This record gives sequence, C-alpha cells and structure tokens, in this order.
Amino acid sequence: MSSLSRELVFLILQFLDEEKFKETVHKLEQESGFYFNMKYFEDEVHNGNWDEVEKYLSGFTKVDDNRYSMKIFFEIRKQKYLEALDKHDRSKAVDILVKDLKVFATFNEELFKEITQLLTLENFRENEQLSKYGDTKSARAIMLVELKKLIEANPLFRDKLQFPNLKNSRLRTLINQSLNWQHQLCKNPRPNPDIKTLFVDHSCGQPNGARAPSPANNPLLGALPKAGGFPPLGAHGGLLLCIQPFQPTPAAVPAPLAAALKHPRTPPSNPSVDYPSGDSDHVAKRTRPMGLSDEVNLPVNVMPVSFPGHGHGPAFNAPDDLPKTVARSLNQGSSPMSMDFHPAQQTLLLVGTNVGDIGLWEVGSRERLVLRNFKVWDLSACSMPLQAALVKDPAVSVNRVIWSPDGNLFGVAYSRHIVQIYSYHGGEDVRQHLEIDAHVGGVNDLAFSTPNKQLCVITCGDDKTIKVWDAGTGAKQYTFEGHEAPVYSVCPHYKENIQFIFSTALDGKIKAWLYDNLGSRVDYEAPGRWCTTMAYSADGTRLFSCGTSKDGESYIVEWNESEGAVKKHYQGFRKRSLGVVQFDTMKNRYLAAGDEFVIKFWDMDNVQLLTSIEADGGLPASPRIRFNKDGTLLAVSANDNVIKVLANTDGTRLLRTFENLSYDTSRTSEATKPAINPISAAAAAAAAAAATSSTAGLTDRGGASVGGISGMNGDARSLGDVKPRITEESNDKSKIWKLTEINEPAQCRSLRLPENLRVTKISRLIYTNSGNAILALASNAIHLLWKWQRSDRNSTGKATAGVAPQLWQPSSGILMTNDVTDTNPEESVSCFALSKNDSYVMSASGGKISLFNMMTFKTMTTFMPPPPAATFLAFHPQDNNIIAIGMDDSTIQIYNVRVDEVKSKLKGHSKRITGLAFSHVLNVLVSSGADAQICVWSSDGWEKQKTRLLQVPAGRPATAQSDTRVQFHQDQIHFLVVHETQLAIYETTKLECVKQWLPREPSAPISHATFSCDSQLVYASFLDATVCVFTAANLRLRCRINPSAYLPANVSVPNVHPLVIAAHPQEPNQFAIGLSDGGVHVFEPVESEGKWGVPPPAENGSASSVPASTPSVGGASGSEQAQQR
Repeated sequence: MSSLSRELVFLILQFLDEEKFKETVHKLEQESGFYFNMKYFEDEVHNGNWDEVEKYLSGFTKVDDNRYSMKIFFEIRKQKYLEALDKHDRSKAVDILVKDLKVFATFNEELFKEITQLLTLENFRENEQLSKYGDTKSARAIMLVELKKLIEANPLFRDKLQFPNLKNSRLRTLINQSLNWQHQLCKNPRPNPDIKTLFVDHSCGQPNGARAPSPANNPLLGALPKAGGFPPLGAHGGLLLCIQPFQPTPAAVPAPLAAALKHPRTPPSNPSVDYPSGDSDHVAKRTRPMGLSDEVNLPVNVMPVSFPGHGHGPAFNAPDDLPKTVARSLNQGSSPMSMDFHPAQQTLLLVGTNVGDIGLWEVGSRERLVLRNFKVWDLSACSMPLQAALVKDPAVSVNRVIWSPDGNLFGVAYSRHIVQIYSYHGGEDVRQHLEIDAHVGGVNDLAFSTPNKQLCVITCGDDKTIKVWDAGTGAKQYTFEGHEAPVYSVCPHYKENIQFIFSTALDGKIKAWLYDNLGSRVDYEAPGRWCTTMAYSADGTRLFSCGTSKDGESYIVEWNESEGAVKKHYQGFRKRSLGVVQFDTMKNRYLAAGDEFVIKFWDMDNVQLLTSIEADGGLPASPRIRFNKDGTLLAVSANDNVIKVLANTDGTRLLRTFENLSYDTSRTSEATKPAINPISAAAAAAAAAAATSSTAGLTDRGGASVGGISGMNGDARSLGDVKPRITEESNDKSKIWKLTEINEPAQCRSLRLPENLRVTKISRLIYTNSGNAILALASNAIHLLWKWQRSDRNSTGKATAGVAPQLWQPSSGILMTNDVTDTNPEESVSCFALSKNDSYVMSASGGKISLFNMMTFKTMTTFMPPPPAATFLAFHPQDNNIIAIGMDDSTIQIYNVRVDEVKSKLKGHSKRITGLAFSHVLNVLVSSGADAQICVWSSDGWEKQKTRLLQVPAGRPATAQSDTRVQFHQDQIHFLVVHETQLAIYETTKLECVKQWLPREPSAPISHATFSCDSQLVYASFLDATVCVFTAANLRLRCRINPSAYLPANVSVPNVHPLVIAAHPQEPNQFAIGLSDGGVHVFEPVESEGKWGVPPPAENGSASSVPASTPSVGGASGSEQAQQR
C-alpha cells in the first residue's frame, strides 16, 4: 500500500473517532495494521475480553512471527487459563489448554507439560512459582506491564504505536479544500454554492440544465487508474483524486516457497500460501483420565517465561554473551579457508586450507591432533578431466569442511572435482571413508542431510549442478540441473516434514529442490547477484543469506520464505568489501560476519549493527568465521595462517576444563579402534532429524552443549546448567604425585542431613534436577525429601554441605509411601525415576508402581501389580509417558502411562534387571542385569542389537544377586558400568570395554558409583565405607575419603557403609551418599582446594587418549593397576 493510502487510513481513523464510531475505529485499526491503540488494548485486557484482545492483536502479529509475539500470546493465554482454574472451571481450563496453549508445546514442550500439571492441583497456588498469585485484577495488571514491554520491543510494532500528529478534523479540511478548488473551476460559480453530495465532483450547474456526471464514472467511487501507477496530478486534479490503489503492471510472481514445496504443480501466476495453524495440531486422545502430564522445567508464573532462545526486551542491547575475548591463537601453517566445530565435542575444530591441508585441533589444549595434506586416494578411479587437471596444475584448495550431524563423519570439498569423506573415531583416529569425483571443475560447497532418514552428502560445483550422494556407499542418488551459472552454495533444511535444498549460483539465482527429479520449485534473486550463502537460525524458523556483489557491495538479509521476498536488510557494511564476506548464525539470537578487518555482530531482530570486534587486530579484510554449537566459541581466520578462537565467559570455562588434558598418541592395534559406528550410522538420521542439516541452525544451536545423563537412579537430566569444572591441574612429572587421602572431618566439607523418621537403610538416592533438593527412597518404602532454602548463608538455594536443609513435607503431613501389599519391603528391590522438571516421581518397593506428585506427595496412580515386580525404572528421554521398566523376571517392559498399556516386552537377560539407561543421541536403551550381562536395544523398534557378558576378573566371582548398573557419559556414546568387582567404561556402538578399573585384593566390594554431572569424575562407594574419586577419562584414582572423615568414632564400619551415591546436577565436585543406617551425607571439597585431589601423572602413554568429554580407549595399564586400591 502506498504511503498516501496509509495516510488516508489515519485520516479515516481520526474521522471515525471524532464521530464516535468506536467499534469501527478499532476494527479498522486491526484490519489495516497501521496503528496499535495501546489504550484500547489495555482496557480490553483489564476487562478480560480475551477473544477481542487476541482478535485485535491478530491484525498486527501472529503467534509464530517472532519471540516477542510468541511470548505476548503465551502470557495472555496463560492468564486466561489461570483464571479458569481459579474459578474451578476445569472444563474451560482443559479447553483453553487444548485449543490455545497446545501450540506452545512445539516451541517449549517442557513448559506445556508443567502447565498441564496444574490441572492436578486443588489450588494452582500450591505450585511454588504461583504461590504469590493474587486476585484476578492484580494479576491482569502485572501481566499488562509485561505485555507493554514486549509490544514496545517487538519490531513488528515499530512505528505503529504513535498516532500521527494531526490537526483536528483533518479529513474534513481536505475535503473542503478540494470542494473550494472545484468551485473555483466552475464555469458559472455561484456566490453561495449548495454542496449536496460528495459522490460527484462539485458543479454549480450548467446554464442549459445538463445533469451532473454519473457517480459510476467518478474516481472517488473506485474507478481504477491505468496500469502503471497513480493518475497524474494536474490542474484539474485535487488531492483526493490521487489517492487510488496502486496497480502495478501485471508480472509473473514467483510461487511462495512453502506453497511451492507443498503443491509443486501450482503455476507461478497463481500462488497459494499455506499458513500453519496452532489449533490444527493433533491432540493425543487419552483413553484413561490420568496420563502423565507433559511437563516443563520452567516456572509457571505471572512473571515472564522465556522460550528456548527467546528472550525479550532491552536485554538484547548488552552483548555480554558474545564470544569476544581472544582465548586461543592456533597456527595452521597455511591459510584457513573453511572451519567447523564438532557438533558434540565443542572444542574440536576442523580446518581446511588454501593448499588442500586438513587440520583437526583440540582448542582447549591447543593441540593439533591431525594434519593431512591433500592427496587423491585412488587416482585410477578418477575421471580423465580430473587426472589431466592435476597433471597440469596440482595446486588444490579446500572450499569447505563440515561435520556430519552426529560427528562420526566429516566432509571436505576441494577446488578440483573431488569430495573426500573421513570417518572420525575420537582423538587422532581419522580414517578414509569415501572419495567421490563429484563435479567437473571445483566443488564449491558440501553439506550433510537426512532425506528419508538416510544420511546423504550434498555437493554443488562449477558444472552448474547439485548432486546428492549416499554417505555410506557414495552412490549418487540425485542430480539437480537448472542453474545457468556455477552453483556457489547449498543449504539443506526441512519444514513441516518436507525435506528440501536451497542452492545459490554466481548469477545471484536462488533455487529450491525437493528430493525428486521434478526440477526447481522456486526461483529467487539474491541481493548482490553474485556469491551468496544461506543459513537458518538454530530453531529452523528464520532464513538468512549473506552475499557480496562483483562490485564489493555486501548484504545480509532475512527472507520471508512464504513470499520469496526480503524481510530485513541489515545495515553496517562498508561500501566496498575487500573480498567475499562470510557469515554465520549464533543460536537464535545473533548474526556475525567478517568485514573491514573486524567481526561484525547483529541482533537478528535489529537491522542496525550491534557491535564489532577487532580480536586484537591482525585480521584479514574479510575473515572467515565459525561458531561452535553453543555459541560460546568463535573461530576466526587471521593473517599469517593463524586461527583465533574467541570465547565468552562460558567458553573460557569450557577451554579451561580441557586445557590440561593430555591425548594418548599410542593407542595400539587397529583392531581395538572402532570402525564406523554401526549404531551411530543408523542413528545418524535421528540425530540429524534434530539437526536437519549441517550448514545452519542444526539440532537447535541453542540447545545444550551436552546431552542428558541417564542416571543409575533412573533420572534423565539435561546438562544445560552444568558448570564446567575449571581445572588448573598440573601433570608436571617433575613433581611427585601422591594420592589425596582424606582422613579427618576438617579435610572436606560433609553434612549428615537431618532426619526424624525411622528408616533402616537408604536404597535409592538422587538430587532433583533443579539442584536444590535430595530425594531418597528408604528400604521401608518411604520417600524422604530434603530441600535447601535461599538464605544469607546460601544465596543460590542450591544443595550444599555448608547449610543444613529441611526435611520437607507438604502441609497435609502425608508421606510418599510405596505400595507394599503382600511384600516385605526390607527384602524387596526398590527403584524410582524422577521426571525432568521434578514434578513427578515414579517408584516401587516390591509392590505396585506408584506415581507421586512431588509438590503434594499425593499418589496420582498405581499400576502393574506384581508378579513380576519392578526392579528398575527409566523415563524415555523424548516422551515422559513412555517408561522402561526392568522386572525381577528378567524382562524389560516398555510401558505407556497415558494409555496404560505395555507396548513391548524385551527378553534377553536371565536374571532380574538392575540397570537401564537411554541414549538420545544413539536412540538406544542399554540394560544390565544380575546376570552380569549388558544388552543394547534400539529405542525405535525395541529390537536387541548387541549383548555382552561383563568381564568378571578371575578369582573374584560375583555374588549370586550382584547388581550391575549402567549410566551414560555426557557424550551419550560411552557408558559407565558398575559391578561389585569393577568399574568399566564401554563404547556403545561396538559394546566394547574401553577402560576398566579393578580393586586390589582383598579390597571391599564396590557398592555403587556414578559420573559427576560433567562426566569428568567418577564417584564410587565401597562396603568398607570408603568413597573414592576417579578421573573419568582413564579411571585413575585421585582421591580417597576414608570413613573416619565422616562417620563418628563409635560407629561400626562393617555395619554402616554407603549403599548408593548421587552426583549434584550442576556442581561437579558435590555428591551425596545414602548409608545402610538410613543416613544421607553430602560431600564437597574444602573451599581452599575446590576439587577432589589431583589426577596422577601420565605414565607410559596411559593417560586419556581422548578429550575429557570422551572416555579413553585401552585397558588399564600396568601403572594404573599399581595405583589401584
């Protein structure tokens, strides 16, 4: 709409307001979207007219337009929901939940789950976060303050919150001016003209009595001007005659992307756009009244609630979380052309250079693990053009390096014809996997994608084609032709379950392809019309491109995919860039580009330049850049073949965690090195489904840098809040290393938790995911919950050994007690699993399985009466309604709580199940049993993939009912095995023991063990009441806590010993033990030390062979055996 037409709307709004057409005024405000009347909006919110509030908002924004809009709609719908609950109108609350709030489950499933759980409370104020909720009026007022801030910060409302400063009755004035002008043009003007209508031009009448012009031909009634523009302003044309709808010359309009992908046969001249509706989401039908409500780990409150990557307001002005401090400078030896961080090991940097070299750096330790010079692996298999080109000029450059979504492969695109795919097996172990003679001329870009759940390699080149190859076999699957110039870049993505590829060519054309042979679906033109790359935000909802023209004009823009139009032009480039500008996206928040010898940053929601960083100088004109997945590190190419790695505060902590860890270069035989992980390869589709593509926004770059730890107590927790442990440890061999022995209470901080209930022994123990409470299950089937409160001595409210917690019970005084019908709980096997947001605990003590509400201690349901009895419980990491239940008859039952149905029964063990752990990266379930057997099951079809008996040392037979526990490392690929005879670390895909620790005889048996929250340590308890701390990477003992440090002198050690051990979810150096006398102790190192001992020095290559995030490969060496207990 033209600016004059827009101004006419404002004039009409003023006129309607002056004439008191109140409803019509607001209807036009909403339909035009030109002016948002905040006063009207406030009134409707205060009055609780929610339908009108949303209807009015819909003229300006939709739920999924941006993070501000999403939060605006969420706050309104949440308030409506809480008001229904407050009136005890459950049916209305359920209706709001399903119709209005369900849409947010897509963006934050956890939040939707906790909101759902409020239905189970008599009064939602029982929820601690809502305990201060007042009456409806005050709650609306509080929300309105937040809404106004969100609206003012929302770029979609920019320039729409102020009404133009107009003189009163401006439209009447203009009409009068027009009539005066018409009157002056009358051939026979009368002194006092009688104006009877505005439908036709004014005339004082003809001498011969001719009629006035017909209204049908009058421009004010809508006669259209000729195609091409507005009617001209002339001597006989007043202002109103010019305000006509602009009618451009008809032209072919490219079909919108979403519509073109859905309906590829829709002709370009008849575009159709499909807008997804939040209300169209399928709501799962529950066949029983109580299903395990989907849950959330964010507070439900009238205060702000943020979605992942979706903050709001002025906080965006302070770029404190940008990586801007130079933390590392690495000399590659030749000029870096392309870089990519490993998707899981986020300090592992892959580099390709201008002479064809490939480098692999562990940034934390500044060590280059791998350097490969360019070499054709099989020249005889190459095409004759390639052979001739290499003979004529052997110089080759790397155009692109990139990791596959699961990090098991990486690809290299060269300036001559070929692509090489390597497999990566940890540390320095890089192997040749595939060599593809892909294109005639240079291969300009490379990406991984997973159409049809099959990992593929996508390439593009100088021969104007895009090709898709099977990543396992190298077989060509598709060739896309249609570009008229060399193809410069590719960007695979998926939306609404549709997989597609964007491609850009050197003529500026952007095309999109489905995985078929029907040709390009769209044809856009990129700003600059030359070298352009494209990338999505981490959540996959926003598309950006960066390009440079042949004249050096550079652009970063955001696209409206539905219309194929540029949505935003980001400002801040110099007029002539000295090279092709490279860019990258950081999570869902920032854009960065290398230009003018600096790195420039933009907030995605603001077109103005946010800041620029020189990185201590020494950068080229257009430096190449790459963020790691979490956005905590930024690799930047510098002059003199240097790579600078910039870090924010979290990135600095991450680097310190890794910097002193050594890498074993002497891993022995090839036979012990794992081949391409068969399970990982099979799981690549699942890993990449979350990741989508490797070029941009994959796996939600806003996601946590580590996966979940599937705990031995059945918890599955996210490690997004785990604090990286800052290790300032020295492995200087010149110093004499000595095992840290803790014998006195003063040598560590320990606290026995208060107790007032009679319990005989602690069977299960776990910290809550929030880190502010400990939950124990005693052998008499009673649960104990200790909560820490915020205080002057404990400002965080987190669990600590420095402040005693409260043994907490709800005001009702009830206890969470398991069903013990017809069983003796002291003789039964206890088990429990805690939900991710601490709202539920599922528990059993030989009887039925009980589901408890953690806030009220009420039993929500019981199910699965014995026999057989449950012996281990684990929540599925992607669906809290799916539970793996280990049974005492050796089976594993996959149970759906929502429909009260066993979906699968897994058989493979011969004795009761004693451990279960899920890997969401590999999509597998690992089980262990009293039979000392370990099994790996696919969590997709529940088929058994591998099985292996535990390697019990000769001469140390296990007791008949010895438990075997399993717990995944944070890399979700290795797992810890705990048996009374040993600790071991296994690699899942081959189910091989890669590290083992055996107690020296005659040591007491191991009772339990667990990883620290960052998987850097292993805490182990023994039946002689000692607790040992191991370095997880090599299972080497570093600290021993003797019973005299925490047990009173009058306690008999054989009778009192730890049975279970649990690690704090965010503090790597804190753990708790549950004792056989019913006590629970919390341990932390003394503040002056800050850590548990010092790791022994590396001897004879026995140090860790991989970064701390991955356990080392190789059995215990002689030196390790010597330092065992």
